[in-house]
Formats: sequence, structure tokens, C-alpha cells
Amino acid sequence: SSYNSQMSTVLMIDISHSMILYGEDRITPAKKVAMALAELIITRYPKDTLDILVFGNDAKIIPLKQLPYLKVGPYHTNTVAGLQLAMDILKKKKNNNKQILMITDGKPSCLKLSDGSYYKNSSGLDSRITNKCYNMAKQAKKLNIPITTFMIARDAYLQHFVREFAKANNGKAFYTGLDNLGEMIFEDYESNRKRKI
Repeated sequence: SSYNSQMSTVLMIDISHSMILYGEDRITPAKKVAMALAELIITRYPKDTLDILVFGNDAKIIPLKQLPYLKVGPYHTNTVAGLQLAMDILKKKKNNNKQILMITDGKPSCLKLSDGSYYKNSSGLDSRITNKCYNMAKQAKKLNIPITTFMIARDAYLQHFVREFAKANNGKAFYTGLDNLGEMIFEDYESNRKRKI
């Protein structure tokens, strides 16, 4: 059993424009949860690692101390870039237990092409983009990296995407309101640490 095995986690936070659309502030609760998760890991599981990255049109790692100042931008959602960066981070970790936790409220709507330009589509689900996401999910599965998605939106077509995505990775998906996001992430973290490898 790997009850006490160390865990390397990447937390992905969506900073696309929809995180503040319709007058609902989704980024502040997401930030608070990220800070609380960091606190939990540092105090209770000091040997675990946590890296935090944000994804809009592109993905970047952010230091913990910058979390409070995190803002959303006029960005699309480049989930593929986020997943790629998360896997790159985790490939370098020595722990056997690795996971990606993703907080998002939207569908993937953007890809960066090899020539450096962006392919964007905000309407509905675009199979050119979602297929890339499913492929990333499968790659992560091959690397033994489960992905838990916390979808903080309710649209039926998003639930379809998240279900397919979780299936491709053999990961998990939670549809959560903002008020119970923290609770769900902590419970998930605790149960993932206990899984046998």
C-alpha cells in the first residue's frame, strides 16, 4: 500500500474571460481554494509538492506568493497548453504518485498552432480542440497521471466534454458550485493520497 507515499500535484486554474463573465466572480473562490490547498499540503504533507499553473490563451506557472494577485484576462481557454505544461512539470518529479487537479468553468476554446498563431473558436464544442484535449488526457493516463476536473459551470454540453475527458484519462470529474469547491478539492486530495499504486 502507498498510504504514506508522497504526492506531486499540479493545480491548473482557468483564467479565461468566462471566469468573470455574467457578473459572477469565479476566480476569487478558485484562488482561495488554491491558497487553502497549498496551506494544507505545506502543513500536513510537507514532502508532497504542489505546482500551480494558470491557463488562458497560454499556460504559465505561478509562484504561490503571486496567487492573491491573480487576475483573469480577456483570454480564451487553452486547456491543451495547460495540460502540456502540467505533464512537463510532473515528468520531472521523483514521486511515483502524481496528479493534476483542474479548476475550470469552460470548454477548451483555443489551441496554439505550430506556427505560433492561435486557433480559436468560442461557439460550442470544436472537435479540433476537444480531440486534442482527449489525446492529452490519454497521454497523462499512459504516464500514470490521473486528472480530476472541477467543473464550476452547469451547461449540459460542458458536462458532456468533461465526462468524455475523464473517461479518456480514467480520471474523475466533479460538478461543483463555488461554495463547495474547497471541500470537494480537499476530500479528493485526501482520497487520492490513499490510493494504491
